[in-house]
Amino acid sequence: MEERKVFCEGCRNDVNFCIDEVRMEGTIKGEKYSYLGKKAHCVDCGEEIYIAEVNDNNLKALYDSYRKKNGIVSLEKILDIPEKYAIGKRPLSLLLGWGEQTFSRYCEGDLPTKQYSDILNKIYDNPQYYADILESNKGNLKTIASYEKSRRAVDAILGNSKAKKSKIDLVIGYILSREEITPLALQKVLYYIQGFYYAFYKTFLFNEDCEAWVHGPVYRDIYFRYRDYCCNPIDRKIEVDCSVFTTIEKVLLDSVIKNICCYSGKVLEKFTHSEAPWLSTREELPEDAVSNRIIEKKLIGDYFNAVKEKYNMINPNDIKAYAQKMFEQI
Repeated sequence: MEERKVFCEGCRNDVNFCIDEVRMEGTIKGEKYSYLGKKAHCVDCGEEIYIAEVNDNNLKALYDSYRKKNGIVSLEKILDIPEKYAIGKRPLSLLLGWGEQTFSRYCEGDLPTKQYSDILNKIYDNPQYYADILESNKGNLKTIASYEKSRRAVDAILGNSKAKKSKIDLVIGYILSREEITPLALQKVLYYIQGFYYAFYKTFLFNEDCEAWVHGPVYRDIYFRYRDYCCNPIDRKIEVDCSVFTTIEKVLLDSVIKNICCYSGKVLEKFTHSEAPWLSTREELPEDAVSNRIIEKKLIGDYFNAVKEKYNMINPNDIKAYAQKMFEQI
């Protein structure tokens, strides 16, 4: 029993009142539900007194009873999801393909449908399920920052290590930890890393294919990841565990960063526009035609093999001569 003073309509005075737990019944969608609620009474006249927080508690208890009986996700789980996965209410709604305010309404007590409830329950209970949604639907988010913040949170929950990341993600992390770079330049640098790595070591460093877009070779997923930065440098200085790279990988990466990253994205775009892989893939396409044609890895390998031979490259440091010659020609 709890006591404090409040105004009583019957006594017309500030009085003590008590709150008792009682079994109550309420109706939702035409069905009655029993729940343990509370009632407040004046200790002088015994009249029931309206207390806002008591009424709110009873309403929540009624809805909790409904949720439990019908298998609807609890309000506690709903409120915990944004904090658990470091994502705002509106971005989460967009990520799930719902109305922008839908998840916010659920946080305020609105009942989700059974279909949406099952999704939220699964998201709360299964971080990998959420991680898959985040990766598949990241294009729905308005900013890359929302994606990256939530990605870090779910990775921490899953215990993902750098070694479990794809090679291209590790390479991007390595570049960003050492160089201020725009999304356009990053695309071209990834392409040159792939080409020169093959020229020297006869294998490709990562599996992803690039496409022959208007502005040169583009790795589609990477484009959508960083497109919000537009022409600005990617604001992401990070610490990288270099032990995930072999010595020869680091030598190649360092040389490309030193000798290719010193040029702007637009300059590197002009480089690629005069190279066989991009030109032969687009063939007859008009200059401004949108294209998702994949630049075949064989084209990249053959071209950079020929570059290595033409410039008599002995080790990755010799990339400098090619870059300087390309710059002189534009």
